[in-house]
Order: sequence, then structure tokens, then C-alpha cells
Amino acid sequence: MDAAARRLDSFKQLLDHARERLSLDIGFVLWDGARVPADLPADALAVRIADEGAVAAMVRRPNLETLANLWAAGRIALVNGTIFDLVKQRPRVRTKDFLKTLDKTLTLTTAARFFPVSRGGPWPLEEQPGEKPSSGAPSENKKNIAYHYDVSNAFYALWLDREMVYTCGYCTDWDNDVDTIQRDKLEHICRKLRLKPGERLLDVGCGWGALSCYAAQHYGVTAHGVTLSEQQVAFAQEKIRRLGLEDRVRIELRDYSTVDGQYDKVAAIGIQEHIGIDNYPTYYDTVNRVLVPGGLFLHHAITRPAKRDDRTFRRKRAEFALLTKYIFPGGELDHIGNTVTMLERHGFEVHDVEQLREHYWKTCRLWHDRLLANEAAAIAEVGEVKTRMWIAYLAACAIAFERNTVGLYQTLASKRRRGPSGLPPTRADLYRDAPAGPPAPEPAPSASGGRPTPVRSSVRPR
Repeated sequence: MDAAARRLDSFKQLLDHARERLSLDIGFVLWDGARVPADLPADALAVRIADEGAVAAMVRRPNLETLANLWAAGRIALVNGTIFDLVKQRPRVRTKDFLKTLDKTLTLTTAARFFPVSRGGPWPLEEQPGEKPSSGAPSENKKNIAYHYDVSNAFYALWLDREMVYTCGYCTDWDNDVDTIQRDKLEHICRKLRLKPGERLLDVGCGWGALSCYAAQHYGVTAHGVTLSEQQVAFAQEKIRRLGLEDRVRIELRDYSTVDGQYDKVAAIGIQEHIGIDNYPTYYDTVNRVLVPGGLFLHHAITRPAKRDDRTFRRKRAEFALLTKYIFPGGELDHIGNTVTMLERHGFEVHDVEQLREHYWKTCRLWHDRLLANEAAAIAEVGEVKTRMWIAYLAACAIAFERNTVGLYQTLASKRRRGPSGLPPTRADLYRDAPAGPPAPEPAPSASGGRPTPVRSSVRPR
């Protein structure tokens, strides 16, 4: 038996041993066509390992970054299932505790046989400068935003809703499709801001212009959106022309911190994640500066749980470091306690805080399933590496929201002033029946995944 055959035989023994110790229902398909276990059914969930260099790479650097490179290159893949199916089979035991149960001689012998093997290739992921928190400089902000959002409008159209909304949806029913939850989210935001005809709305980080256009169409406001994505601006400006909203909606390629003028209402939906914790004072001061006294501000952002102290909180977990390196350069998350503190510190009165974590679980699962269903078209548009990374990223986000390791809060505040806030005495106006308006388009068929127990709300989609 030559060295390659000994390596393969040793690895198969180790996989069989690990499956037995963990009682796994997952199989493996190896580079020579061998299956572990040998009687693995053809339709069983399995991890496919394309070459022995992939094993060698994990032996030398057993971390998430190595795994991400192997996944992106297709050298490790799933057969007959998704990442969600794989996670369901994940044993409820810590990795270090599991390793203690393995036969040490077999484990060390297998590792020693693979250690000298070349890691091979391809090795497609490159380091991104945004792995570090954003400095807040407009040029750096633009570079980081372009990396994620200027991928391709056609790519995002494959899995976002009709209006191209790339933030958490709002589920009035857990079974609603992606078009419905995003339309209801836009309505929910407008209601929270208590928009009125003729008001001036600033849409910070406006994306493809969905909120600005919706608010102008349905609430009669004059909207000004800013984004640092050139492709988003081009898409939004074409949409404005198509809808005949040139006199009521303006979308600019502009850093939020340079905005001037006065606005009655401000919405910042999913922008804080890009700003960086050290730059929060600039963010809150900017919003306060452009708001009229008593003007409402809706802040919508992903969060993570607070820690015992700020130093511990700012220490990145491995999975988040990977996310900011390859998906969201410059990204950082706040905790809701700091959000409320910063708002009060920078001249706001906080009125309402709503947790929408499970809504984002549902949203990310819908996005993942839609992208997976359009995988071939996505590969044709942006290539296999980016498509595989985005599939994994959306799945990881859905899992994080489901497990409650991250959250999504909408926080409503106003620019502090003396006297009454002017808000209604209750939240009843948020859940009224929708007024008559133009009929919503028929929703496109959409895949859906695991969901919590259905609940009902009095909000009805427009």
C-alpha cells in the first residue's frame, strides 16, 4: 500500500470512528469516490471532500478561515442537503470535549500522514482591508460599501424582493413570502415615523430606494436618500423616473455625515452596522443636526448581546471576524443598551424599542432559499466563489438570529425638546387596518424554511 492509499484508509477509519462517537447521520464522499460509511445511501446527506489537500489544509490550520476558503472553492461541499440540514445534525457537544473522546493514536496517525501533503488549490479568498473597524473616513466608507453592495444589481434581484429591500422584513404572519414581509416592513416604518403629506424625510443608507419611493407614493412626503453604492444610485434613479417621482424623491451618492438641510423625519435602516463603534458620535450628531426639534428618528440595526465590559464586547468572535473580512468590510455591531445610551447622550428622547430578531431569521432564510433556487443564474452573474460565499453567509445569519446570538432592534426617538412629544398616547395607530391604496402586485413563489410557531397581528399588508 503506497502513502496515498495509507492516508486515505486512515482518514476513512477516523471518519467512521467520529461518526460512531457522535451518532451522526451525516456521511462523507471522498475524492476517490469512496463513501463513509461504505453503505451510505445515494440520497443521504453527505459532506463531499474533493481532494486530499483539503484535509491537509484543515490539519495544518483547523479554523473557520481555512474552511471558508475550501467552501468557496467548492473543495468542500454538501450533497443532498443544505447548511441548515447539516446544522440540524450538529452534535450538542463542544469541539474540545468531542476531541477528547477520539482514539488518540488513530487521530494523531491520520494527522501526521496528511501534514506533509500540499494544501493544493484553488485558494480563492483574499484579505480585505475592512477586516479592521471602519475609520469613518468617507473614502474608506465608500470602498467598504462598494465591496458588498456593488456586486451586481442583477445578482441581488435573484433573491431579494421586487422592491430590492436588503434589510429585515416584518412578518405579520410567519408564512408570508418575501415580497409581503418587505412591503409590510416599509409600511411599519412609515407608521412608526407618523409620516404626513409634505414632510421632508431623510433616508440614510437608502439602498435601492425602496423606502424613499414607498413613503413618497403612499404618504406624500418629499424624500432624500443617500448611499455610497454607485449601482444602488443608478437603480434608484431609474426607478424614480419610472414611477414619475422626480419632484418628490432624490437619491444621492453621498456620505451621510456630509448631509445638510433640515428634515422632519429621519430613517436609518441597516446603516449603523457599517459605521464603526468609534464613529457613533458622528452618526448620532449628524442625525440630530439635520432633524427639526421634535422630529422623529427611526434607527433600525442588527445588535449583539452586551458583555460585562466594553473591552470584552469589542473582542470579535471568529465567525464575526470572518464576516467582516470577506462579506462586510468595516462592520461592527452595537448592543441595544449602548444604542439607547448614545441616543440620549446625543440629544434624543427614546420613545419605543422593538426587537425583531425572529423576523430577521425568517427574512434571511427566505433570501438563502431564493438564492439557492437561483444558484446557476447567480454563478453566471458573479461567479461560483461569490455565490457560494453568499449562500453560506445568508445561512449563517439565519442561524445566528434563530439561536439568539444576534438581534435586530427598531428604536424610535425624537430630537429632544421641552413639552409634549406630539406622539399618540398608545401604539394603536401602528396596527390599524391599512387605508385603501393601489393594489399590491401578486407575490412571486418563494421557498421558505423552518419557522417559529405562527402568530397573528392586526397589521394588514397594503
